[in-house]
Amino acid sequence: MPRNEESVATKLQRIAEKARSDPKCRFTSLFHLMNRELLWECFWQLKDARASGIDRVTKEQYAEHLMENLDALIGRLHRMAYVPQSVRRVYIPKPGSDKQRPLGIPVLEDKLVQAGLSKILEAIYEEDFVEDSYGFRPGRSCHDALRVLGRTIERQGTQYVVEADIKAFFDNVDQDQLMAFLAHRVADKRVLRYIRRFLKAGIQEDGVYRASDRGTPQGGVISPLLANLYLHYTLDLWFQRRFQPGCTGPARLIRYADDYVASFKHEVDAKRFRIEMEKRLGLYGLEIAPEKTRILAFGPMAQQWAKEQGRRKAETFDFLGFTHYCTTSRNGKW
Repeated sequence: MPRNEESVATKLQRIAEKARSDPKCRFTSLFHLMNRELLWECFWQLKDARASGIDRVTKEQYAEHLMENLDALIGRLHRMAYVPQSVRRVYIPKPGSDKQRPLGIPVLEDKLVQAGLSKILEAIYEEDFVEDSYGFRPGRSCHDALRVLGRTIERQGTQYVVEADIKAFFDNVDQDQLMAFLAHRVADKRVLRYIRRFLKAGIQEDGVYRASDRGTPQGGVISPLLANLYLHYTLDLWFQRRFQPGCTGPARLIRYADDYVASFKHEVDAKRFRIEMEKRLGLYGLEIAPEKTRILAFGPMAQQWAKEQGRRKAETFDFLGFTHYCTTSRNGKW
């Protein structure tokens, strides 16, 4: 693939450096990066043999005339003539259940454009996102989140954990609030307009179209980044800047996408978090599932407290597919 004098990677690096050095900078010129080089790289990073969207175009078919297709796509993008297509909804079996889970399948070009926009936005927001956010970020994994959680409980005085669950998070994101959050850093109107178009693209199920007034694009490449952005402003910054300073002891919130737990030394802080978190999320159209949200004793004293209360073991909680048990290591140190 022929490159310009300065590669897109170099330009994205400069954007990241500017975002890091100036947290209040609003970027006015970003969309020019949606060029042949960027989209060519994004195309080959798309996964092979994936189901096709409503136009039924596969990656293999698109690749047959790749450069011509990319040039035509870029032309439409920069004329603002590109219109995202609705997402094809199908259902797949839900693991461990007889229920089915809805799955959104965008058309290939929508995946491609979203991937390009994601790379541009990622250059900015990777400099903003907090350290304890782990989901769908480069160089981070669920194992990193689990490792940090374990160390926090073992070594930072944790005695209580709040296990939380947001009801249908990806379906309930307030799109106007999301666009307002984006505008804190992005002032390029073309980027904002295309993200708005993706949010409004809608869903097709059994040939019937349904508009999307809430939520992020189903199955969209850009959805994880938009989800992180939404929870960065609604939850992460609120916890670090407003809630945590008022705690009577150590407190930490560890998040992987919309899955998170908070740890505390004192029960009073855990109880206050449970109440104020629900109010905070409610301001942005989100609601917790009461039956899946609870406070439990979990830390060095939890086993002893459980025995004093007539229970054999301390309570457990689930996070990132693992059930966490409160016990000690073989040598008794942790």
